[in-house]
Amino acid sequence: MHDARSCAGFDPLAAVRGPGGPDCDVFLTGTVFLDIVFTGLGTAPQRGSETWASGMGSSPGGVANMAAALARLGLRTSLAAAFGDDKYGEYCWETLERGEGIDLSRSRMVPGWHSPVTVSMAYEGERTMVTHGHDAPPGWDTPPYGPGSAPPARSCVASLRPGQPQEWIGRAARGGALVFADVGWDDTGAWDLAELPDLAHCSAFLPNATEAMRYTRTDCPRAAARALTEVVPLAVVTMGAEGVYAADGRTGETAEVPGIVVDALDTTGAGDVFTAGFVAGTLAGWPLADRLALAGLTAALSVQEFGGSLSAPGWGEVAAWWSYVRSSASGPEVYDRELRRYGFLAGLLPGPAPGWPRRRAVPTLGFRG
Repeated sequence: MHDARSCAGFDPLAAVRGPGGPDCDVFLTGTVFLDIVFTGLGTAPQRGSETWASGMGSSPGGVANMAAALARLGLRTSLAAAFGDDKYGEYCWETLERGEGIDLSRSRMVPGWHSPVTVSMAYEGERTMVTHGHDAPPGWDTPPYGPGSAPPARSCVASLRPGQPQEWIGRAARGGALVFADVGWDDTGAWDLAELPDLAHCSAFLPNATEAMRYTRTDCPRAAARALTEVVPLAVVTMGAEGVYAADGRTGETAEVPGIVVDALDTTGAGDVFTAGFVAGTLAGWPLADRLALAGLTAALSVQEFGGSLSAPGWGEVAAWWSYVRSSASGPEVYDRELRRYGFLAGLLPGPAPGWPRRRAVPTLGFRG
């Protein structure tokens, strides 16, 4: 299955790169948070008490979850974001630029602005979060910084906001980039697709089942995906533990991939990791079902670790999982479904595969070198 190539240097787009192509595979913009995550809580913290957690992780969060997930899958990633000039901001910048190899030339360290911080507590399969922060000062994104200075790119990832069109999305699409978009909860309660005008520029829309059904007034995520193809070429609807369903309005193709059952430690950033996997498979030109499978697998691997960005798997983790599944084939038939669904990995992955499981996240802002 494996050749002598290094997992760390594996380029999933090697077959599609050529002279004259853009240097940037994916561009994105948004807010970077410092995430501090506590896990291993038996119950929610009680008023007037002190609660000890058995695990803790810290990492850049927010849009950094997506950026790190993309970079770890071998995509050349460019991020435009504001960073505070405090120690938190310095840590996030260094982690993303030096640790993950993300291009931050369109990002800016803003003097006197402190970094947004989120504390997340994971228990009983859920998360409770407390966040503190202020909007970045006006003007931080004036050229050569910010989304207005986006480089030529194969794709971009955008988070749509109801009633708040973002000019850079249309510009990126007109420049030839494939636009992959998700959306957050609509606090207005309108759930009106007309309030998402940037969908007109998108190649793919990736809402979760609840969001998709509310926007389409349907009671089934599969029906919602098919309805969404009236406004966007490809609709990908995530269904939690049930998996994911996608409908392509251009070809009429549909695909569904079941979820991978894992013991989740922390679900922070799982949706971002899913999108990153789907983007990687799409840019590599894979069939729709294989793209969904990779996206679901990377998300499943990520929730077994602390935090968002630091838990995002690379090809080494994917290769280790696949090697583990294959080596278990002679035992209980628990992996039969995975062996069939993920057989496409056999001719793809670099090697040699590292041991399984691998641990990535560390519970600290960084050790002294």
